[in-house]
Amino acid sequence: MTDPRVPSRVFPRAKQDAEAAAHIATHTPQTENPAYRLAFQDMDFLLREDLRPVRFQLELLKPQLLLNEANIASTFVMYGSARIPEPEKAHALLELATDDKSRRIAERLIAKSKYYDVARELAAKVSRLPRDADGKRQFVVCSGGGPSIMEAANRGAADAGQESIGLNIVLPHEQAPNPYVTPSLSFQFHYFALRKMHFLLHARALAAFPGGFGTFDELFELLTLIQTGKIAPIPVLLFGREFWERVVDFDALVEEGVVSERDLGIFTYVETADEAWDAVQTFYRNREKAEAEQG
Repeated sequence: MTDPRVPSRVFPRAKQDAEAAAHIATHTPQTENPAYRLAFQDMDFLLREDLRPVRFQLELLKPQLLLNEANIASTFVMYGSARIPEPEKAHALLELATDDKSRRIAERLIAKSKYYDVARELAAKVSRLPRDADGKRQFVVCSGGGPSIMEAANRGAADAGQESIGLNIVLPHEQAPNPYVTPSLSFQFHYFALRKMHFLLHARALAAFPGGFGTFDELFELLTLIQTGKIAPIPVLLFGREFWERVVDFDALVEEGVVSERDLGIFTYVETADEAWDAVQTFYRNREKAEAEQG
């Protein structure tokens, strides 16, 4: 024997053992008891309170592995309200209004419906980038996977014939993924914290459109991470200066001394897809230039 062929493994794969366990012919009090189940197939066991750290790990690991297998190196994340309709459906809100207050709200939502088209256009634009020299995809569109602005982001990628990511979450009310998310890149989360981590792990640019509590939660976590130096700066684009300055008085935060003037440079106000993409390109050109000057 001059050239022995060494096997790559000697233990059976977990899948093989799982299939074998599913076809146990012997039914006894021992085999019927939950204690006999394979641990990784025992949902009652996996859902125990003291298994939460394991579920954290699984929820962190599963999307990461699938994104790696899809050759996705970076993402362009898009946040925004689930309540802003696409322009073609916006005026239906007025028909549902029953009083002056609801009519004013409907009119404001109609005015913001333009951002559906802007998000869709931006997503299509960034999705057309070619793969890099290593065959990796950069700036893959990533949204929360839901309706409205999130749908527009995934829809824009589909317009360009490219894949996009949806990070959905289990909520008390049903929220299914929008139909434009690539099925193999449509993920469902139990933990908000793990979902937000996946938004930012691969993010190399982020666009925040007008939104409510969820958008604020996701956006301000990123602003805090950049402010405190926990992550390197990335382009943060706030669409709709009028909206953001109306709902958040950033200048007042500076005047109150709770943030610095420099912190307001973390984000950039934009209105159009072209303006946003130009800001991203300028950001990375300036960073590349600074790195070259440093060494």
